[in-house]
Amino acid sequence: MLKVARKKHPDIRFTQADMRSFDLHQQFDVVTCLFSAIGYMKTKAELQKAIKSMSHHLLPGGVLFIEPWFMPEQWTVGRVVTIRVDKPDVKIVRMSISRKRGRISLLDFEYLVGTATGIQHISENHEFGLFTHEEYLDAFKKAGFHVTHDPEGVDGRGLYIGTKLA
Repeated sequence: MLKVARKKHPDIRFTQADMRSFDLHQQFDVVTCLFSAIGYMKTKAELQKAIKSMSHHLLPGGVLFIEPWFMPEQWTVGRVVTIRVDKPDVKIVRMSISRKRGRISLLDFEYLVGTATGIQHISENHEFGLFTHEEYLDAFKKAGFHVTHDPEGVDGRGLYIGTKLA
């Protein structure tokens, strides 16, 4: 994705880093963590480190937006989902199944990508931490934020909005 982004926008600096420890040596008015990327934090300690790391990149009074992954009570084990792309030059089918191990949600993906040159099969396995509403609030507060929660958010999973205290 970085290669594509750099090619499309050569004048913008893109950085790949771990959200628990990155340092851009710069502060901003707004930091976002969307598309439930925070779910890749598997423990409360990792969640806290990530939010603290994002906090270091905010000016006093700056705002942090985090779109959470599913809450533990929202996660459904055994859910099978398919998505299809049907264009003249490419056909793609993605199928996933949800599983759970303790407080970790597991998603197994299988892709079939068909083009004129053949059919490719790709597998992916993802693990995401399942945190409660209270755990998100606590992580924000420990990182020095006043936090509010929009229960609907961008896509129905909610949105945490933290304002960095001066």
